[in-house]
Amino acid sequence: MASNSYHRNFLVFVIDLINEAPVDLDDVVRRWAAGGLGPPVPTNDDDFRSVCAFVEEWAEVVDATTEDQRVNLLNALLADSVAYPRITRHDGSGWHVHYRDDGVSLAVILRSVTSVAAAQHLTSTGMHRLGRCAVAECRRAFVDFTQGGKQRYCSHACVNRDAVRRHRARRTAGRSSVEA
Repeated sequence: MASNSYHRNFLVFVIDLINEAPVDLDDVVRRWAAGGLGPPVPTNDDDFRSVCAFVEEWAEVVDATTEDQRVNLLNALLADSVAYPRITRHDGSGWHVHYRDDGVSLAVILRSVTSVAAAQHLTSTGMHRLGRCAVAECRRAFVDFTQGGKQRYCSHACVNRDAVRRHRARRTAGRSSVEA
C-alpha cells in the first residue's frame, strides 16, 4: 500500500517527542512546522495534554516485547483515532488520503496519521521496526527505515560509541590474557 508522502515524517516526529518531551503546546507547534508535517493545523486548550498522553501510548507501542503486544496496542490506537479514509487535495500537494475528519485539532491529527503510518510501515516491513537504542545509557527510541531492517542504534554517534567500547574491551581482555 502506498503511503502518504509525509507518513515517514510523522513517525520521526512522534519518536522525537518520545526522546525529547515537549515543554508546551507552542513547542509542539514549532516542531510540527519544522518537521514538514503539512500546513498549520488548528489547536485547542486540550491539545498539549492529549499530545503528551498519545506520546506515552506510542512509547508503549515502541517498547512492546512481542509482535502480538505491539499489534494489540497499535490496533487500540487505530480504533480510537481513525475516521473513514477520504481522498483530498486541500494543501496543494496533490491527491492524497486522510484518515481523520476535517477540521480536527493537532492532537487528533497526530494520533490518527501516526497510527496509520505505523500500521502501514510495520505491516509492510516487519513488526520489529520500532525499538530503543542498544546503548544501555542511551535507550532513545527509533523507527527502523533501513533497507535490511536490522537497526539497533538510534544514531551513528551511538553506533560509533558502542564500537569504541567493544574495541577497548577486546584490547583490555587481550592484555589481561597476555599478562596471565
